[in-house]
Amino acid sequence: MISRRTASTIEVHNAAGSVSRRAFLDAACRAGAGFAAMGLGSPRELFAQGGLSKDQLIVRSARPQDLETPAHLLTSWITPNELFYVRSHFYTPAIREAEWTLRIDGEVDASLTLTLDTVRQFASKTIAATLECAGNGRSFHDPPVAGVQWGKGAVGTARWTGVPLAEVLRKAGIKPSARYVWFDGADVGVGTAPDFIRSLPIEKAMHQDTLLAYEMNGERLPTPHGFPLRAIVPGWEGAYSMKWLTHITVSDRNHDGAFVQAAYRLPRWPVSPGALVSPADTVPVTELSVKSIVTEPGADSVIHAGGPVTIAGFAWSGEAQIRRVDLSTDNGRTWSSARLGRDQAPYAWRRFEFVWRAMEPGSHVVLSRATDARGRIQPVVAEWNPGGYLWNAIDQVRVHVSPQ
Repeated sequence: MISRRTASTIEVHNAAGSVSRRAFLDAACRAGAGFAAMGLGSPRELFAQGGLSKDQLIVRSARPQDLETPAHLLTSWITPNELFYVRSHFYTPAIREAEWTLRIDGEVDASLTLTLDTVRQFASKTIAATLECAGNGRSFHDPPVAGVQWGKGAVGTARWTGVPLAEVLRKAGIKPSARYVWFDGADVGVGTAPDFIRSLPIEKAMHQDTLLAYEMNGERLPTPHGFPLRAIVPGWEGAYSMKWLTHITVSDRNHDGAFVQAAYRLPRWPVSPGALVSPADTVPVTELSVKSIVTEPGADSVIHAGGPVTIAGFAWSGEAQIRRVDLSTDNGRTWSSARLGRDQAPYAWRRFEFVWRAMEPGSHVVLSRATDARGRIQPVVAEWNPGGYLWNAIDQVRVHVSPQ
């Protein structure tokens, strides 16, 4: 079992964004450890409350639960609930619907306390949106940075059903002084870890597509994904989409907590890898970057020379649409345009496919490069930052071509 001291170290590490060498090594060890080794039971047992079996996912942290989807399982435009990655800053709370309420207060004309039935009485809306953890790809940064060592799979797309946050805020009556909306959930930190609170600018909070969601892919919101209610802030990094919501505060100022003022921030300008950056020289991470990943064929796959091979994957870009995806099978010397899939939505990824006839035996690297409607292009080298956020370098997957 994880000792109280180790658990406390893990929680502070997740909360503050800057850790000791011991905490970083603990995190690295957890990345390769399974549930059974920690005496915590199987993924199936841990997720029974949410009606999910997550035993196909990669365990990046058992407690709190951080589970990554293997890239080769990301094959459908809508990610099934049981394959959707899980990001948790603290332990998953056990919530009974009959006892749960959402309080809305602060810079409003009248504070509200809502039950889930009350929330459901508002007109519902469903949107397809891609959620990606800001730290997705963190393990590829060099030099390494502290935090959950995600590979490519802390991303997924679902259909989210709920009520526009703007409608609920209008019900409470927004005062002219409102500048931010603070989200707080039922999860609680261990030891001295600060509360996980995120602050959303009022303009994004009042956008028609920012939701308070109670369903995921047509089902009741699973516990690992925020039952009974979570925020969905489409196009922005996943930590804004707060799970297990219990309290929304409308404020005339930004929140002063660690998860706003210290974590989820980027340097104002590019920095040298390994550089120290003062919080005063950072800005909040908001919109996702343009990005693509190859999911088929899987890494180190063996294919036969001469036969057609379908290269496929997904590309996304926050609030912008994907315009094109280019692929290379010769180390970037030449590029070919992939075919984009039919399924699309304003905040959802786009599937791409390309048929390759590999004629030359040997080891080859498949590269993918996305371009969005704003002209942003996936870079050759991702910008290093101390938080390990928004890794979006051109993706690469090595495959092996055998003779016919």
